[in-house]
Parts: sequence; structure tokens; C-alpha cells
Amino acid sequence: MLEENGVDYHYRDYRKEPLSIDELERLFAQLRLAPADLLRKNDQANRELGLTGEESAETLIAQMAEHPTLLQRPIGVFGERAVLGRPIERLLDLGQE
Repeated sequence: MLEENGVDYHYRDYRKEPLSIDELERLFAQLRLAPADLLRKNDQANRELGLTGEESAETLIAQMAEHPTLLQRPIGVFGERAVLGRPIERLLDLGQE
């Protein structure tokens, strides 16, 4: 979809290159969302860990750094702004403001 709309982007494979704790903290600040808001509750790692979303932000971020599939995606970042791509079309609005 991004290519079809002429949007230049860089894809980061979150499984091969997971976000660090610092990157996740910065990302949540850019998104203006709490870690619990982006916790994938039906993820296999979550089923194994038994996270509820009631854990502290610090705990959730640490688990997301260790188990990157816990984080909802896709997430687009443009400068200091970030957006969860749900629906995916939200990614197209990211660079327009």
C-alpha cells in the first residue's frame, strides 16, 4: 500500500531486529499510548507469560523488548510522530501534518 501511494519507507523486521527498551519508551511517547494499549493479548507469547495489561508500563515494555510479537503492529514513525497502522490506511496520514 505504501509503495502504491509513492511513500518512501524503511521496513524494520521486528523479529530480527527487536526494539530496545529505550526505543519502546520513545515509541510509546510518540504514539501517546500506554504499553497496555498495544499489548497483543492473543499472542502466543502472551498466553505463555499470562500478561493481563494490568502490569506496570516498565514490566510490559521489558516483556515487549524480550518478546517483540507482544506489540501490536504495524507502527509507522515519521520524525517525531508515530501511529499504529490500524486500519493500515492510517500510515498514509503520518507524513501529512
